[in-house]
Amino acid sequence: MRNFELLHRRTVVHDRLDRAQYLLLRTLSDRGPMTITTLACTLGLDPATAGRQVSALTAASLVESTADLADRRRWVVTPTADGLREMRVVRDRRTESHAELLGDWGPEDLRALGTMLDRYNRAVTSRYLLTPPQRQP
Repeated sequence: MRNFELLHRRTVVHDRLDRAQYLLLRTLSDRGPMTITTLACTLGLDPATAGRQVSALTAASLVESTADLADRRRWVVTPTADGLREMRVVRDRRTESHAELLGDWGPEDLRALGTMLDRYNRAVTSRYLLTPPQRQP
């Protein structure tokens, strides 16, 4: 796992968005608009932390927040076109970086890695996400 951090420090993949910004935008892109509370739950964050990150993304015009029509006390966070574009640039750079690292791996090795990473991610999710994430309109 220490090499994940090494990979991050030695590449320029996240020079446009930091990892937290990328993760929030990727989550919103994959799951659609959601409240800050649902976003926090989905990512295993404290709602105050998620709120600070959303505020920073809002200030950078990468997301926008609108009042929930069903409950005006809640705010729904939606990525902007600029936010999605920046997220895609970082995602593409990450994909290219990983493709270079794994370029000489055979199909069986790649399948095994994919299976193990999926298993690992499921274990982390089941242990650390106390409430299942729910999609919000």
